[in-house]
Amino acid sequence: MVDLTYLNNIKLSAVPHFQKFIGHLVLTPNYRLFADVDIRIDGVERIPRKENVIFAMNHTDRFNYWPLQYQLWKLKEYPYTTVWVKGKYYRNTVLAKMLDWCNLIPVPSKKYLIEEFFEKKVGRRMQYEEYRAVKDLIDGKLEGTNALARKGKELAGQIQENFIEFITPYYENVMNRVAELSKIAIFEKKLNIIIFPEGTRSTKLGEGRTGLAQLAINTETTVVPVGCNNTDTIYPGSSPFAKSGQVIYRVGEPLTFDGVLKNCRVKETFKLFSEESRLQYREKFEEATRIIMERINGLVDERYRV
Repeated sequence: MVDLTYLNNIKLSAVPHFQKFIGHLVLTPNYRLFADVDIRIDGVERIPRKENVIFAMNHTDRFNYWPLQYQLWKLKEYPYTTVWVKGKYYRNTVLAKMLDWCNLIPVPSKKYLIEEFFEKKVGRRMQYEEYRAVKDLIDGKLEGTNALARKGKELAGQIQENFIEFITPYYENVMNRVAELSKIAIFEKKLNIIIFPEGTRSTKLGEGRTGLAQLAINTETTVVPVGCNNTDTIYPGSSPFAKSGQVIYRVGEPLTFDGVLKNCRVKETFKLFSEESRLQYREKFEEATRIIMERINGLVDERYRV
């Protein structure tokens, strides 16, 4: 389970050797011998070389960041990358260990934490209706006398006493650690970060969430929009082995806080990913997200566009 203890034990590396291992022993034979994968990065010259950036990319399939990481690694001109990855991918112990070795940053959602705490205590997966009852109770959407509220309280009590009061501050502490790891990646380890602003996979470009924008604004890190095209055809399912085909990444103009994102700058220091800052600077976070998503939309083929 990706909890606070798990996150505190993650150690990012400036030179992720397991990424190199995967590149040499898995991706090179896959892309060059067992399949014919043509990887193009149009506009690669737009990627800054003298600063670390956040790549904002659409998320069409499970592995659509692999060819980009691979090609940038082969060029030997750019920093290594880390990636924000959903917490649910860490449910498999072996896969979790490999993701850690690959230098990635797990980002658990509140939904993930509720479900994992439930399964850990009760011993079974939480059903959607059960999750909804607990989540609506946490969000204050249910009155105490409501039948669904009573069900939510009963389920929360099965997890632990005072779970409703526990989970929100715990989630904030988890996201504090995600913020720390992200800043370590950028400022200490000098890594570029790949983030999917949609937060989930979708062939059509979905609505952007503000997490990427919050990180960029907080750290004033340049955002490089990337349109990923055709990786869903070489990675059509859950297999990590690509089929033959051509992949095209289109790199847009970098979005800086001296340029396009100037009006989204927040001069005051704010706590990253906190509810307080989300409410206080919501308009700036949403405006930056809108700009980023518009740029990605202009870099993808028609079938991926909104």
